Amino acid sequence: MKRNFLILFGLVVLIYLVIMVFPFFWIFITSFKTSGEIFGDGAFRVIPQSPTLKNYTIILFEKGILNAIKNSFIVATTTTLYVVAVATLTAYAISRFNFRGKNLLLGLILAVSMFPQMVVVGPIYTLFLKLGLLNSYWIVLPYSTITLPVAVWILVTHFNQIPLALEESAKIDGATPLQTLYKIVFPLAAPGVFTTAIIVFIAAWNEFLLTITMNANERFHTVPVAISFLRTQFEILWGEVAAATTIVTIPTLIIVLFFQKQIVSGLTTGGVKE
Repeated sequence: MKRNFLILFGLVVLIYLVIMVFPFFWIFITSFKTSGEIFGDGAFRVIPQSPTLKNYTIILFEKGILNAIKNSFIVATTTTLYVVAVATLTAYAISRFNFRGKNLLLGLILAVSMFPQMVVVGPIYTLFLKLGLLNSYWIVLPYSTITLPVAVWILVTHFNQIPLALEESAKIDGATPLQTLYKIVFPLAAPGVFTTAIIVFIAAWNEFLLTITMNANERFHTVPVAISFLRTQFEILWGEVAAATTIVTIPTLIIVLFFQKQIVSGLTTGGVKE
C-alpha cells in the first residue's frame, strides 16, 4: 500500500515538473528554428530540421538586446541596493519598537504590496513629466512601489526571530546601539537580507509596466520591454523572441541555482515559531 502510494506520488510530481519545465524547454527549442519551421509542418517537431543561430545573431548584433541587458542590470542592481538598505532599517524599527498602530502599519504594508501597478502608473508618470525624469535611470525610484513593501514584510519576520536578549547582553557589555546593530543584529539577519535582495533583484529584472510607460526612448529599454518590441506591423518575430527570452533567462537562472539553499533557508526561517 505504502509502495503504491509512493509510486503514485512520484508520478504526480513527475507530471507536475514536466508541465512546469515544458514552456521553457519549448522556448529554447523554438529559438533554433526558422520562421518556416515555427509555423509550418514542423511546428510540433522537437528537434529542428534545419537548426539555425540566426535568431541569436539578429538579437545580439542588430536588435540591441545587449544594451537592454545592461539597462536591466543597472536598474535591478541599483533598486536592490537602496530598497534592501531602506527595508532593513524600516523592518528593524517595526520589529524592535512598540508603538500605537504597529499592526495597522504592517497591514497597510501588506495591502500596498498587493496593489495593482496600474494604480500608481498615472500619478508617477505625471510626477516624472513635471520633474523632467522621463527616459532616464531614475525609473529605479518607482520600482520601490513594487519591491519595498514585500522586502519590509519579509525582513520583519526575520528580525522577530532574533532574540532581544542578545541585544540586551551587548548593551550590558558596553556596546553602543550602532555597534549592536552591525556586530550582533545584522550578521544574524544576513540570510534574510540576502534572500530579500535576490527577490527584489528578480522583481526589478522582470518589471515591465513602469519602464515601458516612463522610458519610451529605446536607449533606456530594459529586457522585458525590448522583447515586447520584437515585432513588425504584421507579425510577432517568435524566433527572435524565443532567442532573447533564452538569453535573458540565464542570469536569473544562475542566481536561483547558485543560491537556492539560501533562498529556501531565508524564506522558511521566518515561518518557524520557537
